[in-house]
Amino acid sequence: MARIHFLDVTNRDGVQTARINLSKLGKTMVNFYLGRLGVAQSEVGFPFLFHEVPYIRANLALAKAGAFGDLRLSGWTRAVVADVEASLPLGLEHLNLSISTSDQMIRNKFRGRLDHDAVIRQMVAATRTAKAAGVATVGVNAEDGSRTDDAYLTEFALAAREAGADRVRYCDTIGGDSPGRIRERFASLAATVGIPVETHCHNDLGMAVANSVAGALGDLDAGQDAWVNTCVNGIGERAGNADLLSCILAFRHAFGVADRVELGDDLDLTWARRFGLWAAYAFGQPLPPGQPGVGANAFAHESGIHADGALKDRHNYELYEDETLGPFPHDWAAREGRVVLTGEYGGNAGFRHVLDGLGIEPASGDEDLVFRLVQLANASTGRPLTDDELRLLATWPHELALLYPGYLS
Repeated sequence: MARIHFLDVTNRDGVQTARINLSKLGKTMVNFYLGRLGVAQSEVGFPFLFHEVPYIRANLALAKAGAFGDLRLSGWTRAVVADVEASLPLGLEHLNLSISTSDQMIRNKFRGRLDHDAVIRQMVAATRTAKAAGVATVGVNAEDGSRTDDAYLTEFALAAREAGADRVRYCDTIGGDSPGRIRERFASLAATVGIPVETHCHNDLGMAVANSVAGALGDLDAGQDAWVNTCVNGIGERAGNADLLSCILAFRHAFGVADRVELGDDLDLTWARRFGLWAAYAFGQPLPPGQPGVGANAFAHESGIHADGALKDRHNYELYEDETLGPFPHDWAAREGRVVLTGEYGGNAGFRHVLDGLGIEPASGDEDLVFRLVQLANASTGRPLTDDELRLLATWPHELALLYPGYLS
């Protein structure tokens, strides 16, 4: 039976969001939480960008050490041979290569530099370069796929498959698709091309999750696995991307969906609340009260009829269990009243006090390295470190030292 997998793009599309920022430690924490959740793959960023290189090296080392469980790390590049070649030295085993395919973008973005045939030639050359270099899986992205003509999209996808692509990413770049249409297009394209069509849906009309679910069902209709792109808390360009938790909950609980799909990822949602609340803190983007699963009102009842029904049996007004999403974090740095913290300008006494209070014991000989990492990490994030961040720093200090080349001997 064809199955559904999640490929989270928080560390690429999510961090591109205007007016937000995430440190390299923050991007590392995204991978940590995705690994704990059991997500299949994380698009970690841009391996050809100089400032991403130390972070990607550190995260590859962390992955090798087991910090992320079975999470696969992938990079994103333009479908340009030079970008692919610049990305290869880091050793990422998975890449997604992107190029625009719609008439709108070919005419008004490329403006004569590329025509339809040249787009395919450039994509094929980039895909072959990646495959020849030993990249294990290559996804080819049709940017603005939802506005791309059916015949040309099929020609593009078939050429990608013949060049060695393992998946084609159908990008609803401006969020204009609709569930019925996207399911039909996915089913037709996946059946014709014979490889999975990956969902990448934006939320400009508020339908990113619905479109992602529908697109995945189209893959299943064609007998292909589905790969669903998501971002934590639905962050992303403009109005955002498909929310990770909402998509998972939809596949698990939506009527007419949950009973006909099989998830291919071994998901552990007891990390969902910690991830969502951490991301809101790290991005400086408070969660809406009605955010599915993790918003403050997701399991709150007040009106008379609802309160009466929920008190009698919570299943009268709740679709899934609050407890399945894990505990609320109670971070050391969020304590009220008297508290001693550790950070950029802290000393050994405060550092030791916090670690002892959290039951964190660095490995023998690593305490000074962990102390300096805490100072650097706090300086880079510009905010107090969370308990999970402190635990990560203390558990894998040598791998995380790669985040800060030149600072630690």
